[in-house]
Amino acid sequence: MSLPPPDRADVIAMLAAFGDRSAGEVAEQIGSLELTWLITKVEQEYGTMLDLSDEDLAAMTTVTTAVAGIRAALAGAGHA
Repeated sequence: MSLPPPDRADVIAMLAAFGDRSAGEVAEQIGSLELTWLITKVEQEYGTMLDLSDEDLAAMTTVTTAVAGIRAALAGAGHA
């Protein structure tokens, strides 16, 4: 059974682990280090490499856009 794609709460929980923060301390705006952390966590959890272009990465500047980008990348990798 495959994992469902991460939702907003999942992404916030993953980001909270970066810097050992509570979910409430995660800002909507995310930086490049947080994005790198998030992508690595998703790849580890789902056992896949996300095929993200520079444009995809540049668009992931908020929790909302990161959720959408990761879900789209996972769907493309067969984890829909």
